[in-house]
Amino acid sequence: MKIAVLCGGTSTEREISFRTSAKVANALQQKGHAVVMVDVFFGTDSIPNFSETKDFFAIADSLRSRNSEITKEKIKEYGLMGPNVFETCKAADIVFIGLHGENGEDGKIQAVFEESGIKYTGSDAVSSAIAMSKAKTKEIVASKIRMPSGIALQKEEMESYLQSPERIPVPCVMKPSNGGSSVGVLIVIEDSEYEKSLAEAFQYDDTVLIEQYIEGRELTQAVLDGQALPPVEICPDQDTWYDYINKYNGKTVEICPAEIPEDVLAEMSEKSVRFGEIVGLSVYYRIDYLLDAEGTLYALEANSLPGMTDTSLVPQEAKAIGLDYPELCEKIIEISLEKYS
Repeated sequence: MKIAVLCGGTSTEREISFRTSAKVANALQQKGHAVVMVDVFFGTDSIPNFSETKDFFAIADSLRSRNSEITKEKIKEYGLMGPNVFETCKAADIVFIGLHGENGEDGKIQAVFEESGIKYTGSDAVSSAIAMSKAKTKEIVASKIRMPSGIALQKEEMESYLQSPERIPVPCVMKPSNGGSSVGVLIVIEDSEYEKSLAEAFQYDDTVLIEQYIEGRELTQAVLDGQALPPVEICPDQDTWYDYINKYNGKTVEICPAEIPEDVLAEMSEKSVRFGEIVGLSVYYRIDYLLDAEGTLYALEANSLPGMTDTSLVPQEAKAIGLDYPELCEKIIEISLEKYS
């Protein structure tokens, strides 16, 4: 097949997108496909040669070196896609979306592709947009699946909220509504840190989710083609939480399958599939959880385009059922194509 792997972009997860996309593109090339990898922001001078063998890790390094060229002026000039991105995707049999975060995971690219008849991997535009917004996801899911209590706060409401006696007490968690890889997420322990932490969270998004802090084991579970995979327990380095650094420093201990009671596993698997059904997710996605000391399971959020890097969780879960990385990439394409048949 002719496959275009879409990477890069301008979100805070640009670097993670490169790691995902280079690995995916390399795996698909090894499986005999004709693959190109294109940065959705910079684009290309012309439509790349699909059949040419490429070093995708070197291409990713070259694109990283151009990060300083991303300016507000160029973002305004290029819009959603850079030169020849649309044409390259149109020339492919399918687009593997290796983007993460804004303008990649939020349904905008998916909407363009749907309007233009371009086939792509992952969930549709509407469900992607819902999953990208932690506030919107909580609004439609929390009444059906247990989630931490909390509120979504708009930036202009910050001052009045800080004076409110009903504000979420410490310890609490503050996270940008439209973000990923734990970028901008803060755990607030002391009340004296509350205002400063909230102001910092608003630097990443105009909507911030403030939730009760749940102390417990960090777990995550992927769903592939409607089937829940063996979950992973995440044990961050140095007795801290699973922040951006711990996600990608290679020091976090990840246990797959997670060593949890059978009844908790059954509950989690049912909730992961149900979560996706409520939001409308398909093909592959991942749901994050906390399990407290009493055995109560809290769903946190959905990841509509989970990472596929060397340290990512979905490939570990797939491996636990005998699906290696290249096979997983092909499986995602196979399931995605079923949407169009």
